This record gives sequence, structure tokens and C-alpha cells, in this order.
Amino acid sequence: MAETTDTGLPRAVAIAWGMHEVPQRGPSRGLSHERIVEAAIKIADVEGLAAVTMQAVARSLGFTTMSLYRYVSSKDELLRLMQDAALAGPEKLKLPGTWQEALRAWAATVRAAYRAHPWVLELPRGQIAVLMPNSVRAAELGLAALQSLDLRDDEKIGVILVVSQHVASSVELEQNLREEGEVAIGAEGIDMLGEVITAQRFPHLKPLMEAGYYVASEDRGGSQGRAEPDSVDAEYDFGLDLIISGLEVLEQRSARTT
Repeated sequence: MAETTDTGLPRAVAIAWGMHEVPQRGPSRGLSHERIVEAAIKIADVEGLAAVTMQAVARSLGFTTMSLYRYVSSKDELLRLMQDAALAGPEKLKLPGTWQEALRAWAATVRAAYRAHPWVLELPRGQIAVLMPNSVRAAELGLAALQSLDLRDDEKIGVILVVSQHVASSVELEQNLREEGEVAIGAEGIDMLGEVITAQRFPHLKPLMEAGYYVASEDRGGSQGRAEPDSVDAEYDFGLDLIISGLEVLEQRSARTT
């Protein structure tokens, strides 16, 4: 459970918003929350999230581990601060005119943040995360994109959650594909799969496999026409198209009932 302040606010939230008192004395005077978080993010970007320990961060800054505990109470608190800092969006973003294009532009900023620091996807996104400064700013920008959409406020919050999840899932898949590398199955392997994945057992999937849409094969170029083997741009755009199309229908339905 997250450590809280006297006000009941999680310490990480208070620290991120600058509402937590900074130590003024002691050997760790040269430290700051910002320096600690920045150092931790550099380690995560280069070596992965598993490499982030209080000892490793302290070592990179030239301080003792105990010095860090004057600023962050635990590794969990540090990870929450890293998560928020890594998801910082552009300071100013002029949204396009229509809510459809504005929603695409907003989704693109969220996607860019996840792509820059994909290890963020390994961290939980719950009630504490949405109270952090950059999450609040992202939500504000998302609501601004939807301001002309004729839906209830609670429905707009739902839209933000759905789009955010779509963006996060696409970046996670992209990362998984990148780590796995390109897998192109030879003709013999495809034939062996064809013996178990038959039209009788899988009548809907079998034609897609034969066309090369379900699994890549060497004789079809491996990446199925993608610009890069790990690119999911087409799926990302298609998913966003589906969400926007659904919202347009929902908006029309809402207009008919008012």
C-alpha cells in the first residue's frame, strides 16, 4: 500500500505536485527529487526497469543509498515518480478543429510518450497514477479534444480510458515484436501447421493463414508488407478508426434522443 501524508494524499502524488517538504539539511543536500527521478529514468531507458534499484540510482548520482531515502520512502514511490515524469507530454499542443482529428492528435502524444519510455507499461496504472501531474495534464488535453463531442462528461472520461488502453496495448505489442525479432516460417513449417490448422477445425482462420495474414512466412516476405517487422501502425490506425466510428454513432444516437 502506498505511503500517505498527513492529508491522506499518497506521498508520491504530493511530491510530484511539489507539495512535499524537501530536506534542507544533511549530507544529501545536493540531491533533489528531480535529480533522483532523472537518474532512475536514464537507467531504465538503457538497462530496463529491472535494473532500477535504490543502490544503482544512488551510485549513479555519487551518493549513498540512505541519502535517497531522505527524498523517496521506497522503490515503489520512486517508480511512481518515474512513471509520471516519463509520461510528460508537450507543454503546448494546438489541437485540430474537429473532435475526430483532435482525438487522433491527443492519442499520438500519449503514444509518443509510451514509445519513448516503453518500460512505463510494466508499471501499474491505477488510482494513484491518474492523480499525478502528467496524467492530469493528459486527461485535461483529452477532454479538450472531446469538448465538441455531444456526450456526457462521464462518457468522455470513458473515451479517454478506452483510447489510452488502445494506445498502451499497441505500444506494448510493438515492443514485444521488437524484442522477439522477425519470425518467418519456411514452407515446410507452414505445411506442418496446415496439418493441424485445417479448414474443418478452423474454417474462419484457415483462409487468413493461407493468405499470410495470420503468420508470416518466408515465401511471402516475412513481414506481410509492413514497413518494419515490428510496426503495428496499420493496426493502431484501424483501432482508432473503429473507436472514432463508434463514437460518431453514439453521438448521433444521443442527438436523436434529445
